[in-house]
Amino acid sequence: MQRRFRLSRSEDFKRVRRTGKSYAHPLVVLVAHASEKPSHPIRVGVAAGKTTGTAVHRNRAKRLLREAIRPLLPTLASGWDLILIARPALVTATLTDTRSALLNLLQRARILPVNES
Repeated sequence: MQRRFRLSRSEDFKRVRRTGKSYAHPLVVLVAHASEKPSHPIRVGVAAGKTTGTAVHRNRAKRLLREAIRPLLPTLASGWDLILIARPALVTATLTDTRSALLNLLQRARILPVNES
């Protein structure tokens, strides 16, 4: 994922978690918060807690999420900060499953128009 699309500062993660709205799916949780600067490109942070599994499993889950969101970034509405949180079931999921879960969550959050897929 390109640097301009990354949400990396701890303060940003805390702000999005505290004030954002969450959307759950069995594979991943999306926390979305409108950015202070609506003209800024969308920024995405990826997290996987210890409940996801060992370090190998957590890293695989984060790689899956990054690769699933990467082709969608140009089509997403600007001015949003997102956090994607991996759930334990994501470790055994395929890229196709992960991408469909993200599409579902982004449509529910109204960040991706419903007619695109």
